[in-house]
Amino acid sequence: MDSEFLEKLKGFRIPTCLRVCAGTDGSVTFLLEIMTGHPTAVVTEYQRIIPADEWMARMFGVKVGADINDRVVTLTAGDIPYVYARSLSAIENMPSGVKCDMMKADIPIGRILRDHNIETRRDFEDIELHDQESLFGAGSVLSRSYKIVHHNGVLMWINERFPIDDRWLL
Repeated sequence: MDSEFLEKLKGFRIPTCLRVCAGTDGSVTFLLEIMTGHPTAVVTEYQRIIPADEWMARMFGVKVGADINDRVVTLTAGDIPYVYARSLSAIENMPSGVKCDMMKADIPIGRILRDHNIETRRDFEDIELHDQESLFGAGSVLSRSYKIVHHNGVLMWINERFPIDDRWLL
C-alpha cells in the first residue's frame, strides 16, 4: 500500500467504519454488506461509452478514441446511500464475462470481479477530504481514487466519494 495514502488516511478524523472502507484494498461492496448486514445495491446514474482521451489511452494502454465505459453509480445498503462512484474501463481490455456484467450497469464492480474469479490488485492514487462539498446530505466528503490492475494492466480507474456523517457509526 502506498505509504503517503495510508498516512493521509490515518490523519483524517472520520468514523472507523468509513476509515476501513476508504482504506481497503479489497471490495467496498463486500465490506458494506458485512458492516450493514444488508446486500449492497447499485443505483446507476449513468453509463455510457466515451472515446478515450490521451490520459485514458495512456492509463489503459489503448489508442486515443478507443471505447471507454464511463459509469457513475451510488452504492446503497438498506436503502442508505454510502458511496458515489465513477468508474472508467477500456472495453477492449475487459475479460468477456466481466464486460457483459459491466454493461448491465446494476452489478457492483466488487461483485463482478468476485463472481468471475478475476485476480486483481488496487493501486491507490489519492485520498482527500472536501470539507465544503455536499453528498447525500452530509456537509463533507472523503474522496479516493485508485486503479484496479489485472495481469499488470489497468482494468479500471475508480473514484469513490464517501459522505462523512453518522451513517458510518455502525
